[in-house]
Amino acid sequence: MKSYSLRSPAKINLYLEIVGDRPDGFHELATVFQSIDLADLVHVQSGMQGVIQVECAAEGVPNDASNLAYRAAALMSERFPEAFAKCGGVSIEIEKRIPVAAGLAGGSGNGAAVLVGLDLAWGLGLTQGELQELAAELGSDVPFCVGGGTALATGRGEVLDPLAGVDQVWLVLAKYRSLGVSTPWAYQTYRAQFGAEYARTPEAQAARHTAAKSGPLVRSLQALATGDRAGLSGLRPLLRNDLERVVLPAHPQIAQLRDLLDRLAPLGAMMSGSGPSVFALAESASQAQEIQAAARSALPDPDLEFWVTQFSAAGIRPVNPSV
Repeated sequence: MKSYSLRSPAKINLYLEIVGDRPDGFHELATVFQSIDLADLVHVQSGMQGVIQVECAAEGVPNDASNLAYRAAALMSERFPEAFAKCGGVSIEIEKRIPVAAGLAGGSGNGAAVLVGLDLAWGLGLTQGELQELAAELGSDVPFCVGGGTALATGRGEVLDPLAGVDQVWLVLAKYRSLGVSTPWAYQTYRAQFGAEYARTPEAQAARHTAAKSGPLVRSLQALATGDRAGLSGLRPLLRNDLERVVLPAHPQIAQLRDLLDRLAPLGAMMSGSGPSVFALAESASQAQEIQAAARSALPDPDLEFWVTQFSAAGIRPVNPSV
């Protein structure tokens, strides 16, 4: 019986452009994903009576087949039935540190961790590319979560162009505990209000992808990856999240939080994904702590939670593997 514990990092979107519609009903995107150090811990154990079990004590996390971690184990059992039969079932325990339903890909990362954990436990020897192909069947963010770091993603978010990993950039995360935003609602509302701006042809969509890949944000991140921090102060105008155009007007609390953090953070602030999490970038841990303290003082709501963390160049990583 083999077990692995794996770090499952959260991600933020430094750039999210809604390019247009796709034939499958999803949106065509150009987005920059960035892993951060805030991470769940996922324990994967093989050899449990031929069944799949998920346990998580965090409120709002299902312990049934609707959990992406469960779906990842079920997918692996379907694709590798001999390994599943030989090694038995799968037991998954999730220690949540990433806030739930926060636009930070916490659930997607947990699914990615199960794929990696079972690859190790079953001795499959899958490549990262093969794991990401499986991950794409689970959700748009899951392939990125496998490798993590920094990447520009297109398609519905599953087509990845990895960039040199960036770290040593700090951030403050903030989220109202009881506030949620429906991702389908956000995209559907955006389509209804701004669909006239969509790129309508494959050529027009490809041009938007190319512009994002060669754009100033990607160039600045690649300079940061080489240790050149001169452009750090120029990140503010390069941050983009199209979904803010519909989420912020509908959720005044998020808009107020985002505006406050943007005033406090020299490097800027933005909502991540469809929200409701907001992040503020900082040059150092001490600056991030100062931003957090000032924001907490200005908005002393007990429902509002804060985290100080930093960029990470890593995705799913095993810790203390045991046999």
